[in-house]
Amino acid sequence: MTRRIVLALEKKAAVAQLFTFDALIDTRSPAEYREDHIPGAMNCPVLSDEEWARVGTLYKQVSPFEARKLGAALVSRNIAGHLETLFRDKPRDWRPLVYCWRGGQRSGAMTHVLREVGWDAHRLEGGYKAYRRRVAADLAVWPEGLRWRVICGPTGSGKSRLLEALARAGAQTLDLEGLAAHRGSVLGALPDAPQPSQKAFETRLWDALRRIDAEQPVFVEAESKKIGAVRLPEALAAAMRQGACVRLEANLATRIALLKDEYRHFLENLDALGDRLDCLRRFHGAAVIAEWKDLAQRGAWDELVAELLIRHYDPAYLRSTVSHYPRLAGAPVLALEAPGANAFDPLARRLLEVG
Repeated sequence: MTRRIVLALEKKAAVAQLFTFDALIDTRSPAEYREDHIPGAMNCPVLSDEEWARVGTLYKQVSPFEARKLGAALVSRNIAGHLETLFRDKPRDWRPLVYCWRGGQRSGAMTHVLREVGWDAHRLEGGYKAYRRRVAADLAVWPEGLRWRVICGPTGSGKSRLLEALARAGAQTLDLEGLAAHRGSVLGALPDAPQPSQKAFETRLWDALRRIDAEQPVFVEAESKKIGAVRLPEALAAAMRQGACVRLEANLATRIALLKDEYRHFLENLDALGDRLDCLRRFHGAAVIAEWKDLAQRGAWDELVAELLIRHYDPAYLRSTVSHYPRLAGAPVLALEAPGANAFDPLARRLLEVG
């Protein structure tokens, strides 16, 4: 058998081998990649979004043969472009793993060309769909095997900041709101970071959980089943609700100061704040929402935040957290004395000392 034929022989890899390669190459269209992709994968589409739609339309309306003929020409040009740019400086011993939606023609074409060049390229068997099955399976079992320490407390008590302080102190943490790009409340959308798709959120979560040491506790902030538009996997929500709790408390003035800092973008965008307040109309009625909007227009921020806490967030906390976390009643209490940036590190150290 000649060397040329040996190089052309295809090699496949399973999902379990994902992170044993030098690179992960996603050959799907940019839109598919944006919705979700394997962690660390680079998008090297063999068909653009527009080209992918053209080929699909031709396949349905004319014939599979005409679609394959057009697709082959487009794929060849696009792979040539990647060879001349993204792959130009890759060394002889570069070993990439290539995938598409189902491990079919798109990744097959790319893998074939890369192997013809001389790189030890492999194709992911089953493609992205196989990866998604693995994510779903792992997220259904991993959470129950972990030791959860759940930080509970009313809105504005600094739970996210305590979680950050715990991470600085070397504790193992899972920042669900960071993964979801949302603070969890009706006002929780981040101004400069759109939320990921549900699939992308699950990928972020899977990637975080696979790095966790099951022998050590995992600190996490108490959450409802939804964080903005994304939903927690059922197994994770159930495991967290059975976890040991710690209760973080702070007086009203401290909570107001923390919330004004965290949501300061609303101080500069009253229209956006008004839109979010309108989402509370069904709970409090038009007259109360109008009153809150007037406070915002007058810059009465302390009064507005106090109103929101007392009339909306605190009752919601009592209904949700107290009922969903049965171990909260006997949980140790940490009292936040002031809203300063350095106030959380001592609390984190104290919590770690308690164990």
